Amino acid sequence: MYELRVRPQYPKPYQVRWVVGTKTHARSFSTKTLADNRRSQLMSAAQKGEQFDVETGLPKSELVAQQPQLTWFDHAKDYAKMKWDEAASAKGRATRADALAAVTAALVKDTKGAPAPTLLRRALTGYAFNFSEHRTPPPEHLAAALAWLSSKALPMPALEEDSELIRTALKALSTRLNGKRAAATTITNRRTVFNNALRYAVERKRLTTNPLPSVDWSPPATDDEIDWRYVPNPQQAKALIDAVGTLGPRGEHLQAFFACIYYAATRPAEAMNLRESDCTLPDTGWGVVLLSGSSSRVGSAWTDDGKSYEERGLKHRARASVRDVPIPPELVRMLRAHIDRYGVAPDGRLFRAAQGGILLSKEYADVWKQAREVALTPHQLDSPFAEVPYVGRKAGISMWIASGVDPVEVARRAGHSVAVLYKFYARVLDGRREQANALIERAMRAVEQKAIGP
Repeated sequence: MYELRVRPQYPKPYQVRWVVGTKTHARSFSTKTLADNRRSQLMSAAQKGEQFDVETGLPKSELVAQQPQLTWFDHAKDYAKMKWDEAASAKGRATRADALAAVTAALVKDTKGAPAPTLLRRALTGYAFNFSEHRTPPPEHLAAALAWLSSKALPMPALEEDSELIRTALKALSTRLNGKRAAATTITNRRTVFNNALRYAVERKRLTTNPLPSVDWSPPATDDEIDWRYVPNPQQAKALIDAVGTLGPRGEHLQAFFACIYYAATRPAEAMNLRESDCTLPDTGWGVVLLSGSSSRVGSAWTDDGKSYEERGLKHRARASVRDVPIPPELVRMLRAHIDRYGVAPDGRLFRAAQGGILLSKEYADVWKQAREVALTPHQLDSPFAEVPYVGRKAGISMWIASGVDPVEVARRAGHSVAVLYKFYARVLDGRREQANALIERAMRAVEQKAIGP
């Protein structure tokens, strides 16, 4: 019911009255024209089938317009908080914050008065998307950067209305702070976070649909094979490990660490977590190491206990799973000698930092850098050859394959699927083609000889 009443005794004599449910609403106007316009607006909304709010009497469109619009920045913080509590992986938290920071810094109305990109990124990753109990309030300059972003952030509906905003976000997540293109895996991971955040917006009714799939954009292609020009062969791998042992006390302490990465194909974080109780080291012959977890440095801002590293289960495995890896006599001897000389940490770890505690990636990376200078030629030093310690794992796995070990067993020892083995080690596996051809040819000749008879 819509009614226009005239009350001459009042300053605003024209009143529009209407009923929503059982509740009557009214609004007064100074002129008849204004009152008629308001009545027409209400009647038009009703004819369109809009719902009316019982408490305020307003059509849904007006009610929404009056409410403060949620921005992408607000939503991104909500999403990061939800995932922080849901998934406690410190590495995942840091990766998610990086992706959200890259996108959020780009989804703004304009860049007038914008803080420096590095400063804004630090404010977003370190404070806006970090919900650690150990986090302190941001310093004044970072708080100012976040305040600027809050005032410039785009409202959520804009993401559905303008597809170019999605392109802007995709460009931002594909670009490093120095303006260069990000690595293919980084782009793919960031896009996944962005997509999941948009899906969460649909779940929370902040968007009607996810606008990302409708944008014509393809992630960069990734190279599924390893560039074997830069992976050391067995002789080169051994020379690098020997070189580590010549670098003074730290090198001597870490020589067995790098040997684990090569001879047992452990990931560096798995070798960092190796304890004496995980090792079977006989006097002679082969031994076994049991890999049940890894220790990754992620920074105290991302862990629940405030430590600078995170202890996790094996990669791509259930948290309680264990991978047993047979180790050759050479590594057995090195580990026995290491334990005899250095003992173990109070928690049983074989390898420690120079000042005690967890071995840091920067520390062993510096030792590896020095070993390259000792073992490699000037030409190799100027190239990415054996550039990072992780290459020892690639070298170890490729050596197993080249030795003729069943790919299924190689994959099991390495701790990934056979599909991943073929995806990344295709060239090494392909190198066994002549050996396979010879075996097939031998079998075919045997059949022919049997058919011919004596």
